[in-house]
Amino acid sequence: MSNKKPILGFIGIGLMGKPLTLRLLNAGFSVNVWNRSPEKLQAVVDAGAVACPLIADLVKASDVIILCLADTAIVELVVRNDILHNGSPGKLLIDLSSIHPDNTRQLAALLYEKCAMHWVDAPVSGGVAGAEQGSLAIMAGGNAESIEIARSVLAPLYKQLTHMGDVGSGQVTKICNQMIVSCNVLVIAEMMALAKQAGVDAEKIPAALAGGFADSKPLQIVAPEMAAEAFEPVKWRVKTLLKDLNMAVDLSVKQGNAIPMSGLAAQLMQLHGSHGYLEQDPSTLIKLFAKSSADA
Repeated sequence: MSNKKPILGFIGIGLMGKPLTLRLLNAGFSVNVWNRSPEKLQAVVDAGAVACPLIADLVKASDVIILCLADTAIVELVVRNDILHNGSPGKLLIDLSSIHPDNTRQLAALLYEKCAMHWVDAPVSGGVAGAEQGSLAIMAGGNAESIEIARSVLAPLYKQLTHMGDVGSGQVTKICNQMIVSCNVLVIAEMMALAKQAGVDAEKIPAALAGGFADSKPLQIVAPEMAAEAFEPVKWRVKTLLKDLNMAVDLSVKQGNAIPMSGLAAQLMQLHGSHGYLEQDPSTLIKLFAKSSADA
């Protein structure tokens, strides 16, 4: 790849994809975009992105293809149906999605076999706020040369990018991240429900615990929302945490490891989702633990 800025192709302009694309445009990159729902492209097109009618057009017109998609199945679909048939040597695929490590390795091998394209799995942590501020943590897997390209291309998006090893290792690290985040959010939810029931001014808890051992970014983000029962706008989704917890359980089975805390978190997240909260913000998890007036 030459020293001039590569032309980027960004697939998936959702909660995360939109602010990430805007930051890349603001950094001077030319960005081609595609999204399953074309109406979501307007904001990035207004900022200078070029909307492509087909993924095939985007792949052919771009040097680096960036995916930011919801789950393993959608990444599989996009890669197998479109990218494999239109990729070419010298191009690079960077996957910001959080998907299964096994599928990542299989798709990366297939992409190199068919197109001589390398793959970097680069899932992110930091949420929409991190995407907007360019302060994401990125955990990346791939060969050294591809990682250096990813560092340069993704520079407007992250505070730190850590090379974790070969392809797939970024996804394993993201699963580890989500085990901690999910268990943290669940215990915050049960704690806030208990505090409210016990007569504590729950709105003061985040400030009271700030700087102590119990402090965390999730505490400072979701606890105020739980205290105020302010669940919108949705900044991330229950179904995302559930997807990642299910991958953690699957990975643990394959590795022969016990993960009882994360396994219970997956069950609780599934229960909450079954009550109609899959598309809602994880701050709604307090409802899983809050006593109704009839229970009081």
